[in-house]
Amino acid sequence: MGEAMGAVAGAATGSLIGLALGDALGYPTEFHDVPEILARYGPWRELALPEPALVSDDTQMTLALGHALRAAPGGAGLTAAALEPPLRQAYVAWWRSPENNRAPGGTCLRACALLDEPGRPWTEASQIGSKGCGANMRVAPVGLVPGLTPGQRAGAAQFQAALTHGHPTGLAAADLTAYAVRVLAAGEPPAGLPGLLRGYARTQRTTYREDWLGDLWRRSPAASPAAFIARGWDECLGVLDRLDAALAAPDREADPCAATGLGWIAEEALATGLLCFLLFPDEPLTALRRAACSSGDSDSIACLTGAFAGAHLGAGAWPREWADRIEYRADLLALGEAWDV
Repeated sequence: MGEAMGAVAGAATGSLIGLALGDALGYPTEFHDVPEILARYGPWRELALPEPALVSDDTQMTLALGHALRAAPGGAGLTAAALEPPLRQAYVAWWRSPENNRAPGGTCLRACALLDEPGRPWTEASQIGSKGCGANMRVAPVGLVPGLTPGQRAGAAQFQAALTHGHPTGLAAADLTAYAVRVLAAGEPPAGLPGLLRGYARTQRTTYREDWLGDLWRRSPAASPAAFIARGWDECLGVLDRLDAALAAPDREADPCAATGLGWIAEEALATGLLCFLLFPDEPLTALRRAACSSGDSDSIACLTGAFAGAHLGAGAWPREWADRIEYRADLLALGEAWDV
């Protein structure tokens, strides 16, 4: 798979708009089980985009990461030292924002409060025990920004997660999510995606990216950096087994969370978002609706589904009457335009 961006026309715009649309569709259904969602909103295949189409902290933090990546040096200049100041500033600005009132995750709130303390190393702010889906629901921009080496992309994906979620599974799931977005945007067919992710996870299993993560691993009980990160990759490989089983006997009418997990934790959000996308790879609205009508963390699951679908199909995946109404539309389009090169 080549690293040249642009195999899918409008992949960055499509992925970011899809992420936000999934977020807005799943935001009202979060914290409800499937029978409650069906009783309140009707058949899942007919779920309508809310009016207004408000998003959650998932899209807000995606934009924070996206703006930080734009502010940091591009290409070979992107390092942990270069990315930390704008990213830390963006996360803290989100934490302080009056618009941060969309049921944000506790891990992000605690970590950002510590990141706001002058002089505190980010490794001390990181919540080492948390592998919540906040680690990877916001990572799509890392998979979309052009001009990075594979090592930079992996490092940045893990680093942006680590500032809040220090658990190795949060790091690995974020890396896998960015990789999935990247290969789809480069034109890889969806059917081969689970195999690509499994192969990537195996090659990365004992690679601890010290140039990005520093001594974060020492805050864990792991005996070595390799043992620390291997735990995360092993848990991701385990959930990919569940994804493979679900795809081998697909049930498009069933709650996807029953197969791959509720999505509150990072590896399950990745797998369930992938499942919804892969059940309907050429029906992006149906994929979003399936993700939103689920018993788990429906906004995060649907936002990941939208990121995958948009990377695969481009900006044309989304009907204009939906895309024109999404909150933060101008910001999303500006990032997409910058990266659709």
